[in-house]
Amino acid sequence: QVQLVESGGGLVQPGGSLRLSCEASESIFRFQFMSWYRQAPGKERELVATVTVRGGDTYYSEFVKGRFAISTYNAKNTVYLQMNSLKPEDTAVYYCYAGGHFNSWGQGTQVTVSS
Repeated sequence: QVQLVESGGGLVQPGGSLRLSCEASESIFRFQFMSWYRQAPGKERELVATVTVRGGDTYYSEFVKGRFAISTYNAKNTVYLQMNSLKPEDTAVYYCYAGGHFNSWGQGTQVTVSS
């Protein structure tokens, strides 16, 4: 599999912001789309946002719409997740996913929203 490495997670207060990065070991143009998922303790992994690599079309889950933004920097083989107005319920491990003919998962980065 293509390697995906997430970074940018950490501890932030409610209402704060973080930007997550996911860097691929190869060109992201081999994938049709890239996504961010998250998984909180005791819960199933859930889709947060998706972006098509070539067209830049985006999809957001309702619980983050208007607060999060997904984008790509194709020349750096990177997808970002800008997270604003963070809430305690956003606390989770966030995973990068690349989908298409080839599929790959990152190892995850912890995001903790707490006062």
